[in-house]
Amino acid sequence: MDKIEGIKNVVFDLGGVIIDLRRENAVEALEALGVADADSMLGLYRQEGPFLGIETGKLTPADFFDRLRGCCRPGTTDLEIQQAFCRFLVGLPAERLAMLRSLRKRGKRIYALSNTNAIMFNSWIIQAFRAEGMGIDDYFDGVVASFREGVCKPDAEIFRIVLRRYGLDGDETLMLDDSEANCESARKAGMRAMRVGLPGSGTDAIAIAERIV
Repeated sequence: MDKIEGIKNVVFDLGGVIIDLRRENAVEALEALGVADADSMLGLYRQEGPFLGIETGKLTPADFFDRLRGCCRPGTTDLEIQQAFCRFLVGLPAERLAMLRSLRKRGKRIYALSNTNAIMFNSWIIQAFRAEGMGIDDYFDGVVASFREGVCKPDAEIFRIVLRRYGLDGDETLMLDDSEANCESARKAGMRAMRVGLPGSGTDAIAIAERIV
């Protein structure tokens, strides 16, 4: 494939691009706790109900656990809910961490933009980025998370937040996301964007990174 020219800044979605997801694992685990409508509320790209509330920061983790506990079998603990919810996330491959390090070494500015929540971010995600003995801030020049901003993709405002906060030129900034709706919104906000495919597809994050450098 041709080289992607003119890119100085790369913005990565986390789930589905850097982190492998398996939505059905979380749905199954939550249903086992008694959350009968987990399948309708827990989406791959967008959440509903209390899952949307915590992803936009409108619910604190304590609020979220209280809401979910009302749907669960008696005696369900916060930790059981957290563990079931985090089964959505299944792995952060070492080669993707190496890719992020390589892009930064080659002079690219690297950012994360994720629809995520305080429960997953402050437990599973933070821990996964410590696999090489470093932390998430060692891989990214900045991290923008929906639960901190009060807005989720595909709302174009969250893409504008990235551009404004870090002083980025949209023409020099590439958003990599696994949702075409999110890519369209990134373009409306003034960024360039590419939809990321499955590993080995030729359009996965590593393949695109090789075209950038």
